[in-house]
Amino acid sequence: MKILIASSYHHAWNSVRPEAEMFIEMVKQGHEVTVATQGDAEYVSRFRDHGVKVIDCYPKGKICLSTIRTLHRELKDGDYDICYAFNSKTIPNAAFACIGTRAKLVTYRGTTGGLYRHDPSAYLTHLHPRVDGIVCVSEAVRQDVIKRVWKKPELIKTIYKGHQLEWYQVPATKREEFGLNDDHIIAVTAAHVRPSKGISVLVEATHHIDNPNFHLLLVGSGFEPHFDEIKQSPMADRIHLVGHRKDVPSIMAMADFQVQPSVSGEGLPRTIIEAMANGTTSVVTTTGGSPELVDDGITGYIVPTKDAKALAEAMNKLINDREKIASFSAAAKEKLSNEFNAQQTVKHHIAYFDILLEQ
Repeated sequence: MKILIASSYHHAWNSVRPEAEMFIEMVKQGHEVTVATQGDAEYVSRFRDHGVKVIDCYPKGKICLSTIRTLHRELKDGDYDICYAFNSKTIPNAAFACIGTRAKLVTYRGTTGGLYRHDPSAYLTHLHPRVDGIVCVSEAVRQDVIKRVWKKPELIKTIYKGHQLEWYQVPATKREEFGLNDDHIIAVTAAHVRPSKGISVLVEATHHIDNPNFHLLLVGSGFEPHFDEIKQSPMADRIHLVGHRKDVPSIMAMADFQVQPSVSGEGLPRTIIEAMANGTTSVVTTTGGSPELVDDGITGYIVPTKDAKALAEAMNKLINDREKIASFSAAAKEKLSNEFNAQQTVKHHIAYFDILLEQ
């Protein structure tokens, strides 16, 4: 199968790696893959080293005539089966480039919300009439997209990106850095705070936790609106505002568990994936794709959104049971390895592409 990818690889290595490695795995499985991206992207040399053809072609805007011409010529001359576009810049350009070619156009959707039939700009991306199918990062995203499309909702497909444990496994940050030791139970919440992150619910939950050995680390930016709430918590002196950190996976590896209290808007949170890879269990809410990463009562706990008491109850179950923390954490790591790997991702993509080609 011949596949042309249009995407950006100017982002941090870890953020693009699950996507990029999928295409390398496709080549290993005998498919021909071409990637149209920024020529100076860090991943370009790795693509070429592993047999992926790279075209220095990335649009300057949502409609870039030179990009459209380049992609159209490549699709026609190369007689591609699939054109797969990944973001708001590449999708519209790929859509116009595919006109007059036999290639099936697949788009990628990574978030819930923001896609509406009454929005004219949506017809440049996932609602473009040239789009043949949409791959979604999670089932929650798929259900959201199905409400918006006009044709063949059965061709809207959830396919998880593949991961490898070694991508995320890092040495744990020393507890002593935060004035803590092995006697303490530590939870981490990592976020760039917005209302959707549910920080108020998390702080309220701390009113229902009474284990004096429990400490909560808040990692990231934007916690300022919650300072007064934190001061009113009965465990305020055990809530640590860590600020922005570049070693979040290492902090996750240090923690006993992580808490994701979001109330809306999650696709498939990378913080949970990083925690799973480092053998750290999670307490998450029912929003977005989080429940797809966690098996309730096996690899972690899932609680209703905006329910501080339920969140506290799940946290208390872990705080007061180190054996449960250990068993859940091991199971979370195994789940990521078995169910979210590159081989499975490629297998599901190729099967999906075959279905599109039969249409």
